[in-house]
Amino acid sequence: MQFENSVALVTGANRGLGLAFVQALLTRGTRKVYAAARDTFSIQIPSVEVVQLDVTSAADIAAAAQQCPDVTLLINNAGISDPQGERLLQASSAQAAQREFQTNVLGPLQLSQAFAPVLAQNGGGAILNVLSVLSWISIPGAATYSMSKAAAWSLINGLRHELQAQGTQVTGLHVGYIDTDMARGVTAEKTAPEEVVRQALLGLEAGLPEVLADTVARQVRAGLSATPTAYF
Repeated sequence: MQFENSVALVTGANRGLGLAFVQALLTRGTRKVYAAARDTFSIQIPSVEVVQLDVTSAADIAAAAQQCPDVTLLINNAGISDPQGERLLQASSAQAAQREFQTNVLGPLQLSQAFAPVLAQNGGGAILNVLSVLSWISIPGAATYSMSKAAAWSLINGLRHELQAQGTQVTGLHVGYIDTDMARGVTAEKTAPEEVVRQALLGLEAGLPEVLADTVARQVRAGLSATPTAYF
């Protein structure tokens, strides 16, 4: 994936990692950046085209595909973590999982479905999905979120197979804690969103199927083949 003269759509672009993606892409020769968010009034970035997009809305997704026919890079960044899903056996976990799956799994799936033809007509392009080390393990306090990210990892692996024929690169971004609002209450070491984005874009340029953006991601990934495995 080359950024010179590319056209990117970033979901959840109003803050945190999404905002960092937009800002970095604007410095990399990207011809146009579509900054998408549910609350468009919160996007205060010069030189972007703002897109109204709730990733749980089929109507918004269809409208975005019509509005952005020149996209060559889709960054599925928007995601949520619902505190009602901290533990699997608490009464609220099923409802939390539904909300998280709608945003973290079905949103990227439906966006990929809508933009696959767009990417094909523009030469193939690329899709980057923001995942997590919790795609591979589950931790106390993020039980249903871990479920959704595991499903999102499976999703991107399936997309990679189905989009290979049209020349679309599919890359998964795995990282531990990022220094954004979502991890505000976390006391563990966090990676700056700008560093995560830097590594993600380098991975896209190199054609990597997977980017491990911090030490935690690399350790957990390596631990999947250990005995006992990391997810135990």
